[in-house]
Amino acid sequence: MNQRSAIVVGAGIVGLAVTRALVARKYNVTVIERNERANGASIRNFGMIWPIGQPGGELYERAMLSKRIWKEICDEAGIWYEEKGSLHLAYEKDEMNVLEDLNEIYKDRGYRILNKDEIAKISPAAVTTGLLGGLFSEQEMVVDPKQAIDQLALWFAKKYNVKFIRGKAVTAIDYPSVFAGNETFKADEIYVCSGADFETLYPGEFSSLAITKCKLQMIRLAGQPQDWRIGPSLCGALSLLHYTSFKAAASLPALNERLKAEYPDYIKWGIHVMVSQNQRGELTIGDSHEYGITHDPFDRNFVNDLILDYLQKFARFKNNLILETWNGVYPKMTNGETYVTVRPQEGVTVINGLGGAGMTLSFGLCEELLRGR
Repeated sequence: MNQRSAIVVGAGIVGLAVTRALVARKYNVTVIERNERANGASIRNFGMIWPIGQPGGELYERAMLSKRIWKEICDEAGIWYEEKGSLHLAYEKDEMNVLEDLNEIYKDRGYRILNKDEIAKISPAAVTTGLLGGLFSEQEMVVDPKQAIDQLALWFAKKYNVKFIRGKAVTAIDYPSVFAGNETFKADEIYVCSGADFETLYPGEFSSLAITKCKLQMIRLAGQPQDWRIGPSLCGALSLLHYTSFKAAASLPALNERLKAEYPDYIKWGIHVMVSQNQRGELTIGDSHEYGITHDPFDRNFVNDLILDYLQKFARFKNNLILETWNGVYPKMTNGETYVTVRPQEGVTVINGLGGAGMTLSFGLCEELLRGR
């Protein structure tokens, strides 16, 4: 029996996740990427694999499957990761009410409510003045996306002989042919994982979808002295308004009303504040959310200032030097769906719309999509 072949368009996290699912099924895979190296949303994020943000059922199970795949690949390939969990901090009673609700609702996940002293033991970065408590989860992990995405590709090439063709933009597909400039490639199956680029391939199909683009702003602080670590990834109360899983808390509407009244600019710009730490001790902080098809390419200083100001309410560091700031753009569904697949031609599958959960869900989703192959 001949080995089946596949072409994957795009070498971001979704394209790499499809590639992994294909090679696990003995496909001969070629990945075509328009850039010389990854530089899109897949490297412009916290590096968080974040099951706590997913509601119970299918999405949570998908996140946990993704995490297992991440760990398996990272252990095999020597890719750095840290599994320190997450810690949501509460300084007001309504914030604590939400955390206690979530602890009860998701009791099968092994969350723990910690008091101030317990928090101080696991996170030297957490502000303890006025701290009522926090919700700790052991399940979250962090990779360094700037390194991990490139290392995944190198590992797939080494272990599975995946061919990566970089610096070539795919401009048309007529199954089984894929066209990149004057070159033509052919395969039994074609997967289009082009992220926020809706304009190049199948623009008509995308125009009919409930999909938009989200621009975010993020900040990176310098590595901390003497290998000082923050412990779990840290989150403030604004993050409780952001993740779908938290909507299950009966006390969330009351918190929502207060935060909307006290932090109108944060709500307007979709700001919630979190921090993760990479292997060099650098801190990644963010983020904001603006929605639309075409975005201003420039960062807004006042948005970064708002993020840093709110960060001071729950976290303090040894070194606050800003190394870099950036913005990223990712696709997001507007109808509440967590992804979309489109089959514009026989043999061609478009996978898109994972929103801000690409690092968390992509491996699990693509494994599910290819089950039975």
